[in-house]
Amino acid sequence: MQLVKTTRDTLLRPLQIVSGIVERRHTLPILANILIRKDGERVSFLSTDIEVQITTHAEVGSGGEAVAITVAARKLLDILRALPDSTDVSLSLANKRMTVQSGKSRFALQTLAAEEFPTVAEAEQFNAKVTLPQKTLKHLFNMVHFSMAQQDIRYYLNGLLLVVDGKNVIAVATDGHRLAFCQVETDQDFPRQEVIIPRKTILELQRLLEDLDNPVDLEIANNQVKLTFADIELISKLVEGKFPDYTRVIPKGYKNNFTIDRVPLLQSLQRAAIMTSDKFKGVRCIVAPGSMKISSTNADQEEAVEEMEIDYGGDSIDIGFNVTYLLDVLNNLKCDSVNIALGDANSSALITIPDNTDFKYVVMPMRI
Repeated sequence: MQLVKTTRDTLLRPLQIVSGIVERRHTLPILANILIRKDGERVSFLSTDIEVQITTHAEVGSGGEAVAITVAARKLLDILRALPDSTDVSLSLANKRMTVQSGKSRFALQTLAAEEFPTVAEAEQFNAKVTLPQKTLKHLFNMVHFSMAQQDIRYYLNGLLLVVDGKNVIAVATDGHRLAFCQVETDQDFPRQEVIIPRKTILELQRLLEDLDNPVDLEIANNQVKLTFADIELISKLVEGKFPDYTRVIPKGYKNNFTIDRVPLLQSLQRAAIMTSDKFKGVRCIVAPGSMKISSTNADQEEAVEEMEIDYGGDSIDIGFNVTYLLDVLNNLKCDSVNIALGDANSSALITIPDNTDFKYVVMPMRI
């Protein structure tokens, strides 16, 4: 029975969309597969890891029958990637094997029954629905994603806090050492909702969302979030737990602040980072009227010193930072300059964009 007949490129796109979350090693072998459902010309492709589920579709069906089957995602994707561009490809099913044929190339793959595939049940009721341009949501995630924790025992930090409040949509991420905050204003008005979206879901959405004005429908339920955009539907479980109160973490009223060009600061920190050790990524920053000195040392008594002129007339402050946390934010921002506000050597630093209150980055000091 023929399932699909189309060009290699047309079939490759939906498979690339759904394959990102497929785990190579899983306790359930069927989760290494994708579910392919055909109903006439419409073919849907679905993948899940139990936490996240992605569905997309394409008009590539061949024959009038309705059929559903699962097949190894990576093998099918690798086969299609290895075929020449723009060649014709057909998928057919016989005796529980899927045959991929293109020109004189033919591959036979094992399949597993669609009935055994554990799809994620969609929430019965969604409490809020937000519609944003794809590029706006992608921007929100891009501005804070690098501050998410990885495999932290405080599981609620392994994700991104999304707050819908009035006309504002806010994204916050922290790993306990630094915190990134970004907000956008919409022309809609929502009752306040707070959800923690898992790290894996955020990274996958960054891959799938495009810099377009096309809309994303974001629906929030008690234990689930659903995003619909283009021909993609993504459903994700939420992280349970209480996210730290970010409003208390962001410093207010610092009097010692200065504006500095982002790229020269980034380059100075990159050079200073060369002399730090893998275990200890500390750099020392001495800020004094008119100048900023960045230095680093390592166990071999090697040293790097960078000096920069700054327009600053505040207190002299000698403070240490994990250089990785500074590089992350400076690499991620696209602005010409940044504003740095300091309290004292034991207080967090606040990095913002001049004349912009929508982004804030807080980084804890470290003892050098």
